[in-house]
Amino acid sequence: MTADNRGTAPACKERLGDVCVLGMGRTGEGVAYYLADLLGDRVSSVTLYGGGRSSEGEATRSLKERGVRVVVGTEQVEGHYDLTVASPGIPESSAFMAAAQECSTEVIGEPEFAWRESPERWLAITGTNGKTTTTTLTAELLKAAGEDALAVGNIGRLATGEVSQRPEGQWFVAELSSFQLAGTSRLHPLAAALLNVTPDHLSWHGSLERYAAAKEKVFDNFDAGDLAVVSDEDEWCRAVIGRLEERGLRVAHLHVDGDPGTPCAAFRRDGRLVVRLDGHETDLVGADELKICGDHNVQNALAAAALVLHAGASPEGVRAGLRAFAPLEHRVEPCGELDGVQFVNDSKATNTDAVEKALGAFAPGTVVLLMGGTDKGTDLTTVADLASRTAHVVVCYGEGGERIAQAVEAADGKAQVLRASHMADAFERACEAARPGDTVLLSPAYASFDEFSGFEERGRVFKRMVADYVGQTGGA
Repeated sequence: MTADNRGTAPACKERLGDVCVLGMGRTGEGVAYYLADLLGDRVSSVTLYGGGRSSEGEATRSLKERGVRVVVGTEQVEGHYDLTVASPGIPESSAFMAAAQECSTEVIGEPEFAWRESPERWLAITGTNGKTTTTTLTAELLKAAGEDALAVGNIGRLATGEVSQRPEGQWFVAELSSFQLAGTSRLHPLAAALLNVTPDHLSWHGSLERYAAAKEKVFDNFDAGDLAVVSDEDEWCRAVIGRLEERGLRVAHLHVDGDPGTPCAAFRRDGRLVVRLDGHETDLVGADELKICGDHNVQNALAAAALVLHAGASPEGVRAGLRAFAPLEHRVEPCGELDGVQFVNDSKATNTDAVEKALGAFAPGTVVLLMGGTDKGTDLTTVADLASRTAHVVVCYGEGGERIAQAVEAADGKAQVLRASHMADAFERACEAARPGDTVLLSPAYASFDEFSGFEERGRVFKRMVADYVGQTGGA
């Protein structure tokens, strides 16, 4: 590969001094363990503040044995620290963060810290929806091209935890949430993608404008040699494109429905995926060759391909990787079929934009849609209108089900609306309503906390219901 190795770590890394870590979860503990290995060398002391709800346990004992000072049960940060690394779930506006800022020369997030420790060969992906699929696919495309690549960040693998054992030449493909990007200042990947911006996490950020600004920070340190891959299919992203091009940066316009005509672009033309970088086109594969379905996954595939081609991956490797990549769990994931009815688990769809994208993967009038869970208070007008026109049955369940049911009934469509008390009841009603050729689609639009610990548990329970239904009914 011919990728620029700009950002290669210096032989002697900077001294960190006294370091504070905020948050007792997986991120805070992982950073504290990493720093503990540097005590007496680049680190003078490590103090972990767990937060108001934290308490002593096995993790605190283990960290103390490694030389980390652990403070639990409080958000009152005291002392002075050269650097504080904050976990991504701590709001910038919180008293906990304010106390840390008072006591610290600098406060950063974990991805920023990991990049500073090992800045070579980073690619980054952000957006409201599609981040995990695109991040995983990007890493897989690099591997298909013969490169060592690791998906890190919000995808579930802590980047800091991989730094000390990172082989030379390995790519870090980082999924970055708005929370994580809010804590960046020097982060500078070789290329990055912004897939979309729709309302989400507004209580954390305070407004859609601040949420969008956090996403845009992934490009803050770009220069003329870097590549920004940005969708031009929503207004927030188009505004980002304008600002990036005003800075003289290279922007690959990400467009599913036709050639945008720009020097750098990733688009579908005559059913085929094409990436153009500085006027040079690479024809990749037909959209019908992908195992992942829907226009949103065409966009994800185009973004991943643009990133890795910019990084120097061979077109042959990219083509092979695109053809081989299968759907991820809980993301428009086929999970069973019986008597011509397909079952699809899209439990990760915890906001309305994700549901709209999932519905676009299926023919109108062929979907039995399950929606419900913990109401996030988002506007349902657009998704209800789409569901009423593209599904022939919408089963609404759970804590927030009634609001969805009323919104779909008020829309100008023909979908039948059914009500259910919980997901198991909703599944039974969906199976009764489904016809041969239909897809029973779990795409809830809501969080899952009225019944489950998270979208993962919800999706796996749904798949068990499908397996039991297919097994029992198929054997009858």
